[in-house]
Amino acid sequence: MRIAIFSETFLPKIDGVVSVLCLALQHLRDKGHEVLLFGPPDMPEEYAGHRLVRTGGPRFWLYPELRINLPSMHIVRELRAFQPDVVHVVNPAFLGPTGIALARLFDLPLVASAHMDIPSYTTHYVGEWGVPIAWWLFRTAHNIADLNLAPSSAMVNQLRTHGYKRVRWWHRGIDTERFRPDLRDHVMRHRLSGGHPGELLAIYVGRITREKNVHLLRDALQGLEGVRLALVGGGPELDQMRAYFAGTETTFTGYLRGDELVSAFASADVLVFPSTSETFGLAPLEAMACGLPVVASLTGGLVDTLRDGVNALVYDPNEPAQLGERVRMLRDSPELLARLRAGAIAHARGRNWQATMDQLIGFYELGIRYHRQSQIRRRLRLSRLPA
Repeated sequence: MRIAIFSETFLPKIDGVVSVLCLALQHLRDKGHEVLLFGPPDMPEEYAGHRLVRTGGPRFWLYPELRINLPSMHIVRELRAFQPDVVHVVNPAFLGPTGIALARLFDLPLVASAHMDIPSYTTHYVGEWGVPIAWWLFRTAHNIADLNLAPSSAMVNQLRTHGYKRVRWWHRGIDTERFRPDLRDHVMRHRLSGGHPGELLAIYVGRITREKNVHLLRDALQGLEGVRLALVGGGPELDQMRAYFAGTETTFTGYLRGDELVSAFASADVLVFPSTSETFGLAPLEAMACGLPVVASLTGGLVDTLRDGVNALVYDPNEPAQLGERVRMLRDSPELLARLRAGAIAHARGRNWQATMDQLIGFYELGIRYHRQSQIRRRLRLSRLPA
């Protein structure tokens, strides 16, 4: 199968969408499929044996990590030469509509996947007044697709409630051969804990942006004796957060990749995750695979991952002080920490990432079938028109 993917983001940017795409490209290569990926101008030219086509465009002023990837005849020529069997548009915003338009222009099967919490992001960066407009724009784009994919049961329900059609749940999994608890490293723990490896080490992994609520961790954990915090990640608010956390027991690492990232997970004790805007939330599952229980709220896509008292301690997002109380419980009870650690590992090992990518291949095939059925219906309608 030949798959053309249009993505608003890719490496070197690190986030859950990029991580999932990287796994997909590896699996598609292993299964003998060929991919041509269109993405931002700073991405590499190749990944997992697939060619990547860079597009041009300025940075989005409201979110500098995102490019306004512009359409061009170069994209048209590359797509025509590749002759894909199916087009997959990831989170259509700037480049995505180009992929949608070209798929329809060339009458190609089209699959679209949604990865963004529209109300949260729109409210943070535009204002509440923009939420109905954003829903209309994204719904209009997605409903052109033959099939729409969502990363969690909560997201499936949300999309269907807002009028998205042909929505399916594309599950998420984890590479447990890569994310493992035995990769704990004393040097990394010393680094993350600011030289206090004997204290409870809470870690946050993700983008440092306003919608992730990272700022809540300062007051929630401030004053907890015997607790250290490490913030792993980067983003547009990294400098502001460094200033905001100044004087606290907090270590900032910036982005970590590859083995360093896995080591950071495995060398900590608990993942603290204050975000309420997750359409899935890959970091909590990665943390669990490394043996970390999660302290988070039961919101959005996290409902498919968190099991309160089994692999996580859940708190009310309207009462952020509870986050600190949950961390204190883990600090004061090694038995509770060990029990949740075992539950986290067991849960993550039940999430097979190869199966989720096989599911994606099945969705591509389903999208192709839906498109063919649509073609037949369209021809029948045309044949019934009066001469």
